[in-house]
Amino acid sequence: MNTSSKLLPALLLASLVACSDQPAEPQASVPAPKPTPELGDFGIDLSQQDPAVKPGDDFFRFANGKWLEEFELPADRSNYGSFTVLGDRSDQRVNAIIDELAAAEPAAGTIEQKISDYYLSFMNTEALDARGISPLRESLAALAEIDTKAELIAALGRSQLDATASPFGWYVGADRRDPDRHQLVLSLGGIGLPDRDYYLLDTEQYQNVRAEYVAHIERMLNFASVDNAADKANAVLALETAIAQNLWPRADRRNRDLTFNPMTYAEFTAEYPGMDWDAYWGAAGIDEISDLNVSYPSAMAPVIALLDSIPVADWVSYMSYQHISNLASVLSQEIDDENFHFYSTVLNGVPEQRQRWERGVARVGALNSLGEAVGQIYVQKHFPEAAKQQMQDLVENLRAALNDSINGLDWMGDETKVEARLKLESFRPKIAYPDEWKDLSAIEISRDDLFANARSVREFNYLDEISRLGTPTNREEWGMTPQTVNAYYNSSFNEIVFPAGILQPPFFDPAADLAVNYGGIGAVIGHEMGHGFDDQGSKSDYQGVQRNWWTDADRENFEELTTALAAQYDEFEPVPGYFVDGNFTLGENIGDVGGLSLAYRAYKRALNGEEAPVIDGLTGDQRFFLSWAQVWQRKYREDALIQRLTSDPHSPSEFRVNGVVRNFDEWYQAFGVQPEDALYLAPEDRVRIW
Repeated sequence: MNTSSKLLPALLLASLVACSDQPAEPQASVPAPKPTPELGDFGIDLSQQDPAVKPGDDFFRFANGKWLEEFELPADRSNYGSFTVLGDRSDQRVNAIIDELAAAEPAAGTIEQKISDYYLSFMNTEALDARGISPLRESLAALAEIDTKAELIAALGRSQLDATASPFGWYVGADRRDPDRHQLVLSLGGIGLPDRDYYLLDTEQYQNVRAEYVAHIERMLNFASVDNAADKANAVLALETAIAQNLWPRADRRNRDLTFNPMTYAEFTAEYPGMDWDAYWGAAGIDEISDLNVSYPSAMAPVIALLDSIPVADWVSYMSYQHISNLASVLSQEIDDENFHFYSTVLNGVPEQRQRWERGVARVGALNSLGEAVGQIYVQKHFPEAAKQQMQDLVENLRAALNDSINGLDWMGDETKVEARLKLESFRPKIAYPDEWKDLSAIEISRDDLFANARSVREFNYLDEISRLGTPTNREEWGMTPQTVNAYYNSSFNEIVFPAGILQPPFFDPAADLAVNYGGIGAVIGHEMGHGFDDQGSKSDYQGVQRNWWTDADRENFEELTTALAAQYDEFEPVPGYFVDGNFTLGENIGDVGGLSLAYRAYKRALNGEEAPVIDGLTGDQRFFLSWAQVWQRKYREDALIQRLTSDPHSPSEFRVNGVVRNFDEWYQAFGVQPEDALYLAPEDRVRIW
């Protein structure tokens, strides 16, 4: 709560007394009021519970059941929960910042002018509707003229810059063998549906989606007056299905051993001779490549072969549709509405778009847009610096807890523990906002042309990407904006990052009970630390180099534990017939189980040997676990949940609570969970890794 308005009268009174001609009589000092938590009496909103549910049967609903029963999803959301509440708050704050900038009429060329004008150009729907599809006429005409394989390869090379489509995707990132240098990474994808399952499985759900997809493609092509749109829509689905048939299963796509295949450029062109790679990279603006990493090597040749087996005209239809779809949000309302209908209503069950101003804030404030510039203003207005020190203290307490855990492991030997402790000591925490801000001055923004503004942002990011080749990496860069409500671990830099946006209740509240903050942001810190030691993060060492620093016996012990955890999650069925993929979600599940374990250990350290007080009839341990459950309060639409199961490596929120706590002896003791309870696991079946 902002207390500045309450403090102002007292400050004015002090000034008046100081200016008085008469000496002031001594007055007894009045203690400052104790800050109150934002949620409930001590940081948890107990009114959202369902006391009719036994904690041991469904802890998620015990903690959040009343809210789950009574809360109605807004018509413009596929899901809603604690993260969304803070995301909305962040959006409102950013919107206020943009409004203030616009009202001040900033000078041309300043970053303030770019922020406000980009937003205002998005809000000018009259201009967008007047232009209709016309901003794409020239680029669509250029695509329509492609009639040879050579011309197709050149167009595929330009696809990222031109916002079209290609089965070949690439980016410039840290070399996994040497994180201080950049390396080109070549991947595969380019499909319009969320995952290969949508093309390859014949469930009624996926059959209906495919039928809707073809109808949607036809409507999008009709906006551009494309001839034979119905036939071309079917051709697009057939082409994307052919790509999907060669894409790796999702669990394999996250396996860092399988996706790390570095080779010299000469080796690469010799390995995949079915395509003119010099022409492809030349069209992309990349003239010299010494080496690269090929993410999915076994799929490359079959996808390259599609360039010969599928007619060039079908590739043109594919690129034309995706071009319209990719840029729909900066075109007229009817085009944008059609794209929303398929990708949000059909795929996620969302009946309404978010308000225009919310979408404008999201566009301007995104990381690959003007997000860092907005973030500089955001942290000045909304982030208390004292919170940064509190977070640093929490991080160090979690680091000490993980060190204690490593020392006490009975499944890891001394040789591996030395490397594990070295990695832990080398963790670099980044908190709230960057120390260095990205220079966005080269982006040209005007108030009257949204399409040109979006192109300017895209070109800036593209040129920035390709300019990194041959240069050192910058460990000061951030992968999220300060206003983002999230956190991440970067294995290449061995860093844990916590933007200012997540440092709010229910995750973090300086006025909340100690147990609540450790069960909230403490477990989030532990989760991100845990990613450094999950099934994939553990494949990189303290310097971020991907190498095996484990003994064979220790890795085998670790994989025995992780396999058991994956098997637990495989049994969860959030939608009838659709199960959690325990291997696909394994890294996040290890992060959750390990993070909560570390947070609990750190909480006990923070008590300094004292007994936690009982508050509102709840012990410290009970408050700790309830805080974790409160953090993951979330409700989903069924269609959205099905999509997340195929494309999101995080388990649904229900299982980020129930799937985690059932592995904790302390949770059983705190809530008296018995063998007859639904979540009960026998002690020998409980998995604790860190």
